Amino acid sequence: MKNNLSKITSELEDYAQASNLTELQVVKKLNDYYFNKKVNENLKLYKKGKKKVSAITKDLKISPRKFYAILEKKKIQHKKYNKTLVEQEETDTNTSS
Repeated sequence: MKNNLSKITSELEDYAQASNLTELQVVKKLNDYYFNKKVNENLKLYKKGKKKVSAITKDLKISPRKFYAILEKKKIQHKKYNKTLVEQEETDTNTSS
């Protein structure tokens, strides 16, 4: 295990030197790459209707708001809920009673 990690760290250091980045910047780019890859896999399942938003956000460890922002960024249609209308209806029914 330690041998494998030393190989990875040496590869990271070599790549960082070749690209004029720090090791942390390289790791951040890798993290972004794999996160986007996982998001794209889940979006395919979401489009087909095989996976719900709650399951996706749990897998990706993100909030539903962030997931909906990703959907809007990628121009994927989703159902929008307007809380202000619900709150207004509740207050209207309370005041009329």
